[in-house]
Amino acid sequence: MERFIRFQTGDGPRWGVFREGRIAEIDNNPAKGFELTGVNYQPSEVKLLAPVEPSKIVCVGLNYREHVKESQSATKEPDEPVLFLKPPSALIGPGEKIVYPEMAERVDYEAELGIVIGKECKNIAAIEADDYIFGLTCVNDVTARDLQKKDMQWTRGKGFDTFCPVGPWVVDNLKYENLLVESYLNGELKQSSRTSMMIFPVPVLISFISRVMTLFPGDLISTGTPAGISPMKVGDRIEIRVEGIGSLVNDII
Repeated sequence: MERFIRFQTGDGPRWGVFREGRIAEIDNNPAKGFELTGVNYQPSEVKLLAPVEPSKIVCVGLNYREHVKESQSATKEPDEPVLFLKPPSALIGPGEKIVYPEMAERVDYEAELGIVIGKECKNIAAIEADDYIFGLTCVNDVTARDLQKKDMQWTRGKGFDTFCPVGPWVVDNLKYENLLVESYLNGELKQSSRTSMMIFPVPVLISFISRVMTLFPGDLISTGTPAGISPMKVGDRIEIRVEGIGSLVNDII
């Protein structure tokens, strides 16, 4: 397994991969194929950015049974995956700030496993899905819950700038079937479940989405959140942990 990152340098953003305690620069978004440039950095020299540059962020709602029970918008488990989109402008990386919108009265965290697509994907079967996965990452599907409920659809409530923290890196060759997904609000455990508890597992999601829209290398799928969501406030710190990947921490301003 390798950890792929996007990071800021004095000359602009770069892509890289951790190798032997250093960051080896690569020449391209790794989901699209890459070569090493020969330039290396110490981790202390760079600032991590969101490790993805997707053409779209496809999110899945109501994909854990216990979350369906706590949901304000569902009365039963869905018969098919519930899809919505976040704009790429919502992306931020580890350590960046989540901005609490003035028009919102309740903003929630949602810990999720993210899937990064590795090759163009259209009308595939679930059994083929693993061939199209580049890697996995942590996602926080930040949601203005009051606006989601008010609008009766999800674009505004989930689409604000900074409402899609992702990172700290993308890990390849990690089995996704039974990973622990957790969130910690100011150090207190709030969500804890395993990806084996999804209503629609990862291969089914990829296949279903590919029958709706073409997925391109680098696109991000956020696979749904477990039970335990609650509001955040200005000054809070939210941490998303996914087993085998790491910890994604952001503060609320």
